[in-house]
Amino acid sequence: MQDLYKEALDTFAHLLERAKQSGDREPTAMTLATLGKNGRPSARTVLLKAFDAHGFVFYTNFESHKGRQLASNPQAALLFHWKALDNQIQARIEGTVEPVTAEEADIYFASRPRESQIGAWASKQSAILDSRETFDKQIAFYDKKFEGIDVPRPPHWSGFRVVPEMLEFWYGAEFRLHERQCYERVNGEWTKRMLFP
Repeated sequence: MQDLYKEALDTFAHLLERAKQSGDREPTAMTLATLGKNGRPSARTVLLKAFDAHGFVFYTNFESHKGRQLASNPQAALLFHWKALDNQIQARIEGTVEPVTAEEADIYFASRPRESQIGAWASKQSAILDSRETFDKQIAFYDKKFEGIDVPRPPHWSGFRVVPEMLEFWYGAEFRLHERQCYERVNGEWTKRMLFP
């Protein structure tokens, strides 16, 4: 049922808003888990930049470790952990991954601070770096290259959208008697069920 998916998204939006108002310094921080060709999982923290009924969006260098993993295996899991809410609340999302449109990426890139835009050109994300000085020289090079003009989006920098197949909300409670509500798409239809903690 689509109503259940809307309910799940509304719950997420409400919790995210509460996290923003809680004083959390990075309420949009989420753990992103991907899988390598060798079957070994990899996780890191990224920032959620947008979400709607189409999915949850983050941006990165497509040539990075996560970018290469997602290109070869477009599946991901996301985890939000809001420690300041109640007895802690987690939101888990699993789904397929697709690139955002070039237009979406251009709009978001244009909204970033200039220093971050320069950094996207200067950083060969996840590649071996011999010294910080090398990176600083790259930053200076691109800062000069784009001096006096808008910084264009690098061709290797864009976004991914995680299209949910599952959303779970974990509400912490004393004595580990937590509450878990799971929404999952099964055979094209959204379902809802409670899980034992």
